[in-house]
Amino acid sequence: MSRGHYLAVAADCAACHTNGRDGAFLAGGYAIASPMGAIYSTNITPSRTYGIGNYTLEQFSRAIRHGVRADGAQLYPAMPYGSYSLLTDDDVAALYDYLMHEVKPVDRPAPETRLPFPFSIRASLWGWKLLSGVVGKPYVADPAQSAAWNRGKYLVDGLAHCGECHTPRNILLAPKTSAYLAGGDVGSWRAPNITSDAVAGVGGWSNQALQTYLQTGKTAHARAAGPMAEAVEHSFQYLTPDDLAAIAVYVKSVPAIGEPGQSVANFAHGGKAAPFDYAAANARRGDSTITTMAAGNVLYESVCASCHQSDGRGSADGYYPSLVGNTTTGQLNPNDLVASILFGVDRTVGGREILMPGFDGHSLVQSLSDQQVAAIANYVLAHFGNAQASVTAETVATVRAGGKQVPIAKLADPSVIAVLAVVVLVILGVLALVLRFALKSRRAA
Repeated sequence: MSRGHYLAVAADCAACHTNGRDGAFLAGGYAIASPMGAIYSTNITPSRTYGIGNYTLEQFSRAIRHGVRADGAQLYPAMPYGSYSLLTDDDVAALYDYLMHEVKPVDRPAPETRLPFPFSIRASLWGWKLLSGVVGKPYVADPAQSAAWNRGKYLVDGLAHCGECHTPRNILLAPKTSAYLAGGDVGSWRAPNITSDAVAGVGGWSNQALQTYLQTGKTAHARAAGPMAEAVEHSFQYLTPDDLAAIAVYVKSVPAIGEPGQSVANFAHGGKAAPFDYAAANARRGDSTITTMAAGNVLYESVCASCHQSDGRGSADGYYPSLVGNTTTGQLNPNDLVASILFGVDRTVGGREILMPGFDGHSLVQSLSDQQVAAIANYVLAHFGNAQASVTAETVATVRAGGKQVPIAKLADPSVIAVLAVVVLVILGVLALVLRFALKSRRAA
């Protein structure tokens, strides 16, 4: 693998620029869910018609580090150019060389992104970049830190762009620097706190546990699902042991940020015995009419226990993960648990696919209602995970719909636009009256 190829893997380019497992490599077309609507990834193969085949190195650098296309149009920040702005000149050149000379051109257009007004005005992103300050400068090593720490920081903040998911966003949807890596919402999913806090973050993980998780997507503390499963599948599993170790060194050094009200580490909830008549539960597992079931314990036994077991501790060999001591069930924010139930888990590591079916409306096994998912989640939290957390049917509906609407997305609502237009007209009217009064007073004087 060439250096540029390795950098493309570390930057996880394929996760967004390849449309699923059946999509043409790096030909774009993947619909990235955003609060404003779907943003389609572009074709970054060296196709001269539909890709970046005509880009010069300077134009390529401007695109990935400053979010500006060769034609001058602004790129939506679904492309993490804020993180990639930290890349060194040598790495940008190596990436360019890989994409231009090792990737097969695909002469196929990617779908055009069509966001609603005012987000359809790409030129406005120039002002967003200025206000948000997301674009930085190439990384300069800190001489006071070790080589491993510097390499880890470069990977975490730059190529792997961990903060794009794990740092919460401010009202402008820019990463909130005061809460660096303290956990963020990614659509339906929750990217956990990965600061060094021993309770809310990964301070209680060993460096080896972090490395193993990144390489395989599983440890005794957590299993990767959703966007993190994609990151493991497309990127982390292929990084060298030294780079994974460097990431662990750096992440464990990130200043701790706790979570109010949390007193037990996500992976340290011990669980308690499930109150079950196992014979009766086993008899119910053959019942295919679960649409009428409402009790969490009964639903759990019907759709979850055959893999995760009645005591929630999974299979003895660990293939089916324990729900006890699992970060997904241990967080105060239960969105990961709800999203896992709705959308399932799917990751391929080392050529082996790990699959848990989802139970949303597209389920191939059984669709569950919002109330049923909430009942299962609450049963799991109360018996196997964080009993402080709870789930309502409304929470499930929000996760099912793709997560909470962020305030800035409301600008696309015609009624909000109308109100803003009225406010602007009123302000202009008041200014005109003030100006007229001032001129009239001057003439009278």
